[in-house]
Amino acid sequence: MQIGNMSYDPKTQFLLIAGPCVIENLELCLQIGGHCQSIADRLHLPYVFKASFDKANRSSNANYRGVGMDEGLATLAKVREKLGVPVTTDVHEAQQARNVAAVADLLQIPAFLCRQTDLLIAAATTGKPVNVKKGQFMAPWEMSNVVGKIQATKNPNVLLTERGTFFGYNRLVNDMPGIAQMQAFGVPVIFDATHSTQMPGGLGTASGGQREFVGLLAKAATAAGADGLFLEVHPEPEKSPSDAASILPLEKIGKLLEVCVAIRQACRG
Repeated sequence: MQIGNMSYDPKTQFLLIAGPCVIENLELCLQIGGHCQSIADRLHLPYVFKASFDKANRSSNANYRGVGMDEGLATLAKVREKLGVPVTTDVHEAQQARNVAAVADLLQIPAFLCRQTDLLIAAATTGKPVNVKKGQFMAPWEMSNVVGKIQATKNPNVLLTERGTFFGYNRLVNDMPGIAQMQAFGVPVIFDATHSTQMPGGLGTASGGQREFVGLLAKAATAAGADGLFLEVHPEPEKSPSDAASILPLEKIGKLLEVCVAIRQACRG
């Protein structure tokens, strides 16, 4: 699979998608992206920088949503230019797909929108690879229809991302066999270790989280055979304007990835 200037083969490579939850400014994006890139290079991991220009599903209308599409795409373009890495961001509406695809190398479909047919088709027909977050309300095997909608456009480049399943109020759980069940569709499956620790709406006007379990879940998913990891990181998580309770401290991503790479190598003999 070609993602921008990078080739990704899930049979031999472990993909890293990482960055801040939401774009705050170019300087912070370059700081986070540069740090992740250096670790990925050291561990020989293909790396895609991720940041959202809009968080359209915030718990409260009073919460920070982002810098908007125009400024956000301009920031992502500069990150790609300065760091030389592929970039990805969310697409929330079908009419956004073409403009986002002019900058992003990988289009991301948010979990709450994973069944939106027009959005999936619009993203797929740009010709860019599409990464679909599994809905918190979806069983792993139900994602076969999502893959089918995208591949029906003759775009074979699909990734699925596991990010937890609703389990009662304000709680997510992870179904590790679901990784293999989604891989059976013939597509790479990435594990989102930070959003999986979310407690949706748990703070009333915002989502809570248990970031202390990010490492545990990342290691478990790696052992279960995930084809890569999705991690949101920030140098000062408590100051992140989005997902502050679940985002991983930037300083911890290197050690975590070292362990996960060792687990993957051990599991693959």
